[in-house]
Amino acid sequence: MPRGRSYRDAPSRLVVLNGAKAKAGVVWLVGAGPGDPELLTVKALRLLQGADVVVHDRLTPQPILDLAGPSARLIDVGKRKSRHTLPQDDINRLLVALAREGLKVVRLKGGDPFLFGRGGEEMLACREAGIEVHVVPGVSAALAASADIGAPLTHRGLAQAVTFVTGHAAGDADPDLDWAALARANQTVAIYMGLTKAGRIAARLIAAGRAPSTPVAIVEAASQPDERRRVTTLAELEACVADLDGPALLIVGEVAALADVSTLPEAAEAGRALALESRS
Repeated sequence: MPRGRSYRDAPSRLVVLNGAKAKAGVVWLVGAGPGDPELLTVKALRLLQGADVVVHDRLTPQPILDLAGPSARLIDVGKRKSRHTLPQDDINRLLVALAREGLKVVRLKGGDPFLFGRGGEEMLACREAGIEVHVVPGVSAALAASADIGAPLTHRGLAQAVTFVTGHAAGDADPDLDWAALARANQTVAIYMGLTKAGRIAARLIAAGRAPSTPVAIVEAASQPDERRRVTTLAELEACVADLDGPALLIVGEVAALADVSTLPEAAEAGRALALESRS
């Protein structure tokens, strides 16, 4: 061995002699937003167009997937309630394996990767495996729903704070939430994945002190062509969502009374009445 070199240097020099070292891949956790392709960030669009492989959720709309480059491989790993294409641990391993092939991997996640998207778990799995990983934020469903219906999540005189929670819980259990804190006045509670347990969520909030007449806005498929929006109260929430089964966002609080539901006749009168009551 030449002076000044150790045998530990040999592997890297052998790679040079025998061929170029395989280039490491990279994983991008990219927020796909609520579904409207025009709500993608410019960076998300650029990465989609340059990706070797796109690992996406089941509910990612086709118009967004169509933005991927023509040679990109699309892999559906989506989940819906209890039906999983791949368990989360397998998704983590898949991202690592693809990156180790030297690929540019876009993990396309609905909404924002770090807001109820399990992006933190995927990021840590990549880090632990020594894979380069980056995060691109996306427009979350609460922001899209709020904008679509014209109900600001915070509003002077109505809501000085907003809390994001998930209504999902394992099995038949109620969500493990601080109900007393969520029942305080002058705040908005944005509830993701709350349809299945909407009635029980309403009952827990009322039991904790939130008025049964508190307005609630429901937005299903926010920003998408099949969006449906309604305004009701905590007391009537369970009945109001009985026929909904898609991804929906619940906005609980006085700001929900400001929602524009005039294009939906079945909810228009209830929305107007609640708005007038809130402003009086």
